[in-house]
Amino acid sequence: MTHSHFILHKPYGYLSQFIYELKRKKKLLGELYDFPNGTMAIGRLDEDSEGLLLLTTNGMMSEIIRSKKVDKEYYVQVDGIITQEAIDTMQEGVEIGFNGTKYITKPCTSFLIHEVPAFGARGKKIRDERHGPTSWASITVNEGKFRQVRKMTAAVGFPTLRLVRVRIGNVHLNNLQSGEVLEVSDFEIEN
Repeated sequence: MTHSHFILHKPYGYLSQFIYELKRKKKLLGELYDFPNGTMAIGRLDEDSEGLLLLTTNGMMSEIIRSKKVDKEYYVQVDGIITQEAIDTMQEGVEIGFNGTKYITKPCTSFLIHEVPAFGARGKKIRDERHGPTSWASITVNEGKFRQVRKMTAAVGFPTLRLVRVRIGNVHLNNLQSGEVLEVSDFEIEN
């Protein structure tokens, strides 16, 4: 059987799914592209998160990519000027809440980003300068607890204002524009 694989730059305000059963109207992935039947998102990005999302018709590929062996890198815009101390603390692991219990995140890679990434404006304005400065950091994790990266930055005192996934394994967002879909023959994920 031949499978289809897609790289998507998920825009802000979309759910990482094709069906939404609840009453409220939500924007779904199927509105962005004519995906074949059986296409599924590999992992998720929250409605208010953006960036790299892989889609496939191959369930085995989904299992491989969602495993803890594959790194996921996020660029986060945070409230305030994030300190090196906060970056170091996140790298060592921080305590977050998960399913009603406390959880210590696994060590990760994190660093300051000194230039504002060229993602363009987000679908919804974040805020303006009168609310104080913001800064950017990169956080790479290989686990995916619910809203983990947002909880990590909040735990060190710098709440996330914008979150953009830029890499999964060796697949990069590159210059893909928000809402753009690229069909590929395979993901060729390396750990």
